[in-house]
Amino acid sequence: MPKAKTTATAKEKVHTAAQESMSGSSGAAIPPEAHNRLIAEAAYYRAEQRGFVGGDSTQDWLAAEAEIAAMLGRTH
Repeated sequence: MPKAKTTATAKEKVHTAAQESMSGSSGAAIPPEAHNRLIAEAAYYRAEQRGFVGGDSTQDWLAAEAEIAAMLGRTH
């Protein structure tokens, strides 16, 4: 059960980071460095959720990329 809490917390952290990156941007695109940081954090939390065992870092990155795109309201 702690993993579910970690997952929710991880998503909240990424969502908060996305909001902070977008604050004051008035709809402008976030800087590429911030965008990549959000993806990296989301990918990290995916690996953390499975205890860093197994999985594929490329798949984590691609899933995180899609998650961030959806969070930012972009089609990917």
